[in-house]
Amino acid sequence: MSFSRTLLLLGPLVALFGACMAPIERGEAPLNRPEKADFVLIDKSARTLTLFSGGTAFRRISGLQFGDSPLGHKAFEGDERTPEGRYVLDFRNPSSAYHLSIHISYPNAQDRAFAAKQGRSPGGAIFIHGQPNGLPEGQRMQGDWTDGCISVSNAEIEELWNLINDGTPIEIRQ
Repeated sequence: MSFSRTLLLLGPLVALFGACMAPIERGEAPLNRPEKADFVLIDKSARTLTLFSGGTAFRRISGLQFGDSPLGHKAFEGDERTPEGRYVLDFRNPSSAYHLSIHISYPNAQDRAFAAKQGRSPGGAIFIHGQPNGLPEGQRMQGDWTDGCISVSNAEIEELWNLINDGTPIEIRQ
């Protein structure tokens, strides 16, 4: 087969491949987007949640809302802080007081031991969740308002609900 005939046959394939590799614009989902995350990273100081698959970030949500006292690691029940460290997203609650919620496995053994040495409870019931049920569609609470949970918009929690399996590790950093 001649070189020019080969180019004629391969031309449409090259054009198709090039179109698939074109930059993503207008918020379109990438064609190679993973079906599920295998790791979640929360950066409290940047107020971002990043989903990873195979070590590659594929989705970032910004504008996270935390507890009323967002600086520092949660140590005790009622301190209104968001925990820091490595945990697991271990179960989900479709019937929560918020628009869907995914539980973070706080407190771990270290958290419980620290609180016990102080004669206090470490608290618990820490979730990534949407906005309070009954809040008008598309509205968000202002500022940091949770008791230590991580809040996102209702549309974002729906997306996370579909992209995260129970058992997915999460790291929360200051």
